[in-house]
Amino acid sequence: MELNPYANYLGDRDPMEVISHTSGRIRELIDRIPEEQLQLCPPSKKWNAREIVCHLADCEIVFCFRLKQTLAEDGPTLQPFDQEKWAKRYANLDVVSALRLFEAARNWNILLIDAISSGESVRPVTHPERGTMTFWTIVETMAGHDTNHLRQLERLATG
Repeated sequence: MELNPYANYLGDRDPMEVISHTSGRIRELIDRIPEEQLQLCPPSKKWNAREIVCHLADCEIVFCFRLKQTLAEDGPTLQPFDQEKWAKRYANLDVVSALRLFEAARNWNILLIDAISSGESVRPVTHPERGTMTFWTIVETMAGHDTNHLRQLERLATG
């Protein structure tokens, strides 16, 4: 597996610019999707809009921990997770609560990232499936991951 499988989604865009605008973009897209369609699964059998926002909220919690762990420990090993197993718990979760959680955790992460030094941005961390990366690789992963799921929400919003 490649170091950052989401790098292609990010391209040459500034990761901080992307992650700073994701919450607002999610809100815009969700507002364009009628309530009854938030629950509808697309023909591709992937997640519906509500499930995508729940997944983003889950991932932001994971990113919170990974960023803090990278700063607090010397060369930590990250814990991967199975997103499909986590998604099995989304049935009783609503999109508004998921978005609120995402926004709060994302704001917290942005404050943390804005406060790091250049030396901290290159702190090493190991992902068991992807290899050794840096704190900044996690930030780039966040931005690429956002871009991937925003594109999915855009497709659902345009129907």
